[in-house]
Formats: sequence, structure tokens, C-alpha cells
Amino acid sequence: MPPLVVIAAGGTGGHMFPAQALAEEMLTRGWRVKLSTDDRGARYAGGFPDEVEIEIVPSATPQRGGLGAKLGVPFKLTSGVMRALSGFRRDRPAVVAGFGGYPSIPALAAATMMKLPRMIHEQNGVPGRVNEIFASRVDAFACGTWPTKLPEGVEGQHTGNPVRAAVAARAASPYIPPGDYPVTLLAIGGSQGARVLADCVPDALARLPEAIRANLRVFQQARPEDHDRVAAAYAATGMDAEIRPFFDDVPTLMAEAQLVIARAGASTIADLSIIGRPAILIPYPHAAGDHQAANARGLVEAGAAILLPERKLDATSLAAQAELILTNPDGARQMARAAMSVAVPDATTRLADLVTDVSDL
Repeated sequence: MPPLVVIAAGGTGGHMFPAQALAEEMLTRGWRVKLSTDDRGARYAGGFPDEVEIEIVPSATPQRGGLGAKLGVPFKLTSGVMRALSGFRRDRPAVVAGFGGYPSIPALAAATMMKLPRMIHEQNGVPGRVNEIFASRVDAFACGTWPTKLPEGVEGQHTGNPVRAAVAARAASPYIPPGDYPVTLLAIGGSQGARVLADCVPDALARLPEAIRANLRVFQQARPEDHDRVAAAYAATGMDAEIRPFFDDVPTLMAEAQLVIARAGASTIADLSIIGRPAILIPYPHAAGDHQAANARGLVEAGAAILLPERKLDATSLAAQAELILTNPDGARQMARAAMSVAVPDATTRLADLVTDVSDL
């Protein structure tokens, strides 16, 4: 029977997208793949290949819910670990690969207890809490962002952040700089959306010169509760805008875009560098360890992105930066090239090779 890799991930698309990329690659190498996640993580698993078996295990985080939910966290996690142990005894993995988030705890804990080969992939420049806890208990620690601030005594291996096949298929897409023709702007806030973008982006774009606005086509992600007011704001200015809570076709939209306004999640940074697009990045200020600012550093230092901290964000500042890019085609083209200069196009291969090495098959 082919070897089995159990991929443990959940929480948000930021964990699930690189996990999906690894799953796709391991299937091409003849491995069997299982995804271990919880109910919340399963919502982001729709893009995984059909051959991937999805196992829902109980998990919980102390960061959400009231006192009752918090008190129940240890019991839920224990239940998840017991279920993972049972599953591993029935079908022993050659490797367990954790991608972070509380839903990865049961599989990583079970693998540690059974002394199975195990590894972690951390997407961000500062490890999340779960990956930090298990960092010294795994056989390899792969880093998507470099450098990554690692716990003392832990040695990381720079693999880069794997991107889904849909992103890889658009690697180095030809960039058409902004000009006197339809111009696409993509505004995305990560898999959870971003209220600050709903508050600020429509107002900022309304302040652009009429010559720019007349050509602008906007695709903006907004939470369901923000949809109507965002749509109304664009309608009031007559701009062509499509508002959705989640875009299934982000790789296509990014490849078509002249400018991307986004949070600085690790997957977004990887997609921007692989496809090669100018960006205005607004890191989420409450991310653990300010990891989104760390994620953005490579693109910003390369000249591929403008960093706009949320504390300095308003419609005026965002409009000024957007106008700077949209009225400077040569500069925008250079930003697109700079983005590709920091890409790690073989990240999926590097990570899959590490899985094989850890398995000691």
C-alpha cells in the first residue's frame, strides 16, 4: 500500500491553502493523503483533490466563546487526540505534517505520543501558538517566510510557502500596466475578510481622479454584513464593482489585476510573488507577534509593495498610494517584476521533499 501522509491544518485559509498545495503534490508522487481538521477548517477544504480523505476531529481554541466554551477546550482536545490515536493505529502514517491552528493539535499530539515521523510548516514570519508549542517536538520545522523568528534551539528550513495549483498555473503572468483602458483592482482581506477594507477602500477609490475612476473595475471581498454598504458606496460613485464575501477565483482575478490592496497573510504574499503584482499591504495589527508585518517585509524591501500600517490608514492616505501606482505605468511594471524576484516557485517541491526525508522511507 502507498505511504500515507496526514496533513493537520485548520482555522483559516492561511493554513489550508499551503496544506492543499502539499496534498496535490504528494498525490502526484503516489502517496495517499488524509486531511485532519475540525468542522471550521473543513469549510476551507473544498479545493482539496477528491482523492484526499478528510477526517473531522474535535478541536477547540481558548480564544473564542464564553467561559463555558473555554472550560470545555481541554476535553474537546483530549477527545480529538484519542480519535487521532485510534485512526493512526488503524492506518499508520509515514509522516504527520502540521500547518498550524488549533485543529492541528490532535494529529500532532497523537503523532508525538506514538513517536511517528512528524514535521511542521509555518507560513508566517512569527510562528503561531500551536506551531511554537510543537516546534521542539518535531523532526523538521519548515519556514514559509524567511527569516522566521523561531523558538530558541529550533532550527528552521526555508522552503517558502507552497501555492495551490491554480496559483502556480498563473506564475509570472504577463503584467499589463495601468493606462487609459479598463484597469482591474483587487481588494482582499484574507479568508476572513477585513472590515477596515470595507470601511476605507470604497471611499479611497472615490477620491481618485475621474480619469482613473472611469476605467476602474473593482473586485472587493467584504463580509456578508458589510456587503450592502460597500455596494452602495460604489454605486454612489458609479464605479464598476463586484462585492463578494469570498472569491473562489482569486488566482484569476490577481493575474488580471493592475493593483492589489490586501492584508499581509502569508498565502496572499506568496500568491503576489508567484503571479507578480504590485500591492498595497495593510497588515492586520492584532496578528500574533505582528506576524503580518513580518510577512510583508520581503515584498516591501524588494520594492514590490507599499506598506500602509492600519494606524496610518484612512481614505486620503490610501487614495494617495493607489494614485501613485495607477498613474505610473513604468513604476507599476517594475513593482510586478520585483514581486517575482522574491518568489519561491519551487516551495511545494521543497516541502514535499522534506516530507519524504522526514519519513525515512
